[in-house]
Amino acid sequence: MSDSDNKQELGQAPLIEHLVELRSRLLRAVVAVLVIFLGLYPFANEIYTFVAQPLMALLPEGSQMIATEVASPFLAPFKLTLVAAVFVAIPYVLHQAWAFVAPGLYDNEKSLALPLLASSVGLFYTGAAFAYYVVFPLLFQFFTQTGPEDVAVMTDINQYLNFVLKMFFAFGVAFEIPIATFLLILSGATTVESLTKKRPYIILGCFVIGMLLTPPDVISQSLLAIPMYLLYEVGILFGRLVRRKRQGSESTTPAEERDDA
Repeated sequence: MSDSDNKQELGQAPLIEHLVELRSRLLRAVVAVLVIFLGLYPFANEIYTFVAQPLMALLPEGSQMIATEVASPFLAPFKLTLVAAVFVAIPYVLHQAWAFVAPGLYDNEKSLALPLLASSVGLFYTGAAFAYYVVFPLLFQFFTQTGPEDVAVMTDINQYLNFVLKMFFAFGVAFEIPIATFLLILSGATTVESLTKKRPYIILGCFVIGMLLTPPDVISQSLLAIPMYLLYEVGILFGRLVRRKRQGSESTTPAEERDDA
């Protein structure tokens, strides 16, 4: 066997090990989701009732939600429970992703990546909670009170589920803006000054995104756009703090070196 063949085999060995490790991490994540799903499924109807509560509480007297498809009474709670299982398992799934990439990171990258990962999960949960406890009551109150008096409000359970899942995802992703802004500043892709000058464009972009991700009404668009902009400012604030910390450490390093000399 030639030296080139030996080098090729040595190069393939780490790749195979990484693929085996990746498969193991993915299987663990899938098993975790399935275990949580099996534990939640007996309460599928209760979970759906909890998610539907913001609308049910505002429906006119005598109104109720309906199922327009034969399988909707089964599929809608089933789908919601599966999504809830993924939602609950997100910390463990991200931990598996972290365990896969962590060996290839430097110590300073590890010390920064773990807090960013934890804060990303927390911000996503915060965005979903904001949608449920703040946005839904305001939004459904507007929808249920602006229709004609002769029109009975009876929302299909499957259509309602698609709507709230879209809103959960939109607000969860929107609340990740501080992390994205902070990473852009930290990586050097942009600067605090550049982002500050682009505020008018950011405000316009927030409302455009709100228009695309929410129903076509001013209330829901504003309820997404305004928090997005405020979170953008939070990201800039943290970027400033990190920059000052770095500048302070760089300015003290030469003095320390002279003292040591």
